This record gives sequence, C-alpha cells and structure tokens, in this order.
Amino acid sequence: MYFELLRPYFLMLCSFRYAQIIIGFRWFLTAMAIYPSIWVAPSDFQQGENSRIIYVHVPAARMSLLIYIAMAISSVLFLLTKHPLFQLFSKTSAKIGALFTLFTLITGGFWGKPMWGTFWVWDARLTSVLILFFIYLGALRFQEFSADVASIFICIGLINIPIIKFSVNWWNTLHQPSSISQFGTSIHISMPIPILLISTSFFFLTGISSILETRRIILSFSGFKTQLKV
Repeated sequence: MYFELLRPYFLMLCSFRYAQIIIGFRWFLTAMAIYPSIWVAPSDFQQGENSRIIYVHVPAARMSLLIYIAMAISSVLFLLTKHPLFQLFSKTSAKIGALFTLFTLITGGFWGKPMWGTFWVWDARLTSVLILFFIYLGALRFQEFSADVASIFICIGLINIPIIKFSVNWWNTLHQPSSISQFGTSIHISMPIPILLISTSFFFLTGISSILETRRIILSFSGFKTQLKV
C-alpha cells in the first residue's frame, strides 16, 4: 500500500477525480467565513474596521508555519528514501509557503500601520517572519541544482519556526501575543469562528495547490504523458 500511494500514476488519478470537489469545498468555507467576519464580529475599539485584517492575516501566518513544517517532513523523507515525489512536494510547498509568508508580511504591515505609525519595524516577530520568507526563497534556489542540499537547508531552517512562535514571549516586542491559546481566548467569541473557517479554507487551498502543481510538473515529463495516453 505504501508503494502504491507513492506511485505518480496514483497521484494523477486521485487528483483528477477529487480536485474539483476539494476546490468547491474550499470556496464553500470561504463564503461561510465572509458573513461572520464582516457583519457579525465586532470591530476593535482602537483600530476600528482595520482590525478585520486579522481574519486573513492570522490564517496566512499559521499556514506559512505549517507549510514549512510539512516541507521539512517531506525533505527528511526524501533524504531517507530518495523518492522523487517527496522532492516534488518540497519544491511545490516552498513556492506556496513563500506566497503565504509574503502575504503575511503585507497584511501585517497594513494591520500594524494605524497602531505603530509605520508599515515596518525591526520587531522580533516581524524580522523572524521575514527570515522565513528568505529561507523559502533559498530553498527554491537550492532546489534548482541539488535536491539533497535543498533538503538539508530546509531541515536547518526549522530552527526559525520556534523562534517565530515564541518571539513575543522571549523578547519585548511590539507585536501582540497570541489572542487564542490552549487556555482560552482574549477576543470576542464571534471572532475565532471566521478565523477557523479561513484557516481551514487556506489549508485546503494549500493542499490542492500543492497537488495540482506537482501534477503539472509530472505531466511536463514527456514519458509520463505517453504512459497516460497508453
């Protein structure tokens, strides 16, 4: 079963069958999140309507970290097995992760501008996320000439993930601590719902984007196209 799941043909077959269903479900989650995020959840008494950026900023930030962890796991599996699908997943994850990280930095700038008076400060959280963005770009660059070097580089870059997560606790930063934790939430009860919906939507968006990009790369090999036709 393990080898069957890792066959490119199996990936191509499943992605063709279920891609539209996953895409439709992802749009359904997004539509479900629009109403509570705009009309139900209250605006912040200091930031006003600008605080609604939280509904895309926080899910994007979480996805940038989760994608990197998944990419690192895929890289470790590639180093152990040398299976090309793990290398392809790492490559596609780096592209998607870089986009989510860039989106996080941009939305964070617009969110912080009213409170900080500037789009950017060399804050521990912001700087570590910027480093994450450059790590993603570095992984993409290394992928062009050595999958092994890229995988090792990605594994080393894992050091930055706990730094991002705990930077607001380890240092005196302008960035606020997490509003949602295992001990509860410090925001209005109506606000975590759209955050959760958008986070789930981004999760499915990441999954389907990774699969479709991997599918595109596999189809670029002429030998595999011929195999599908036969």
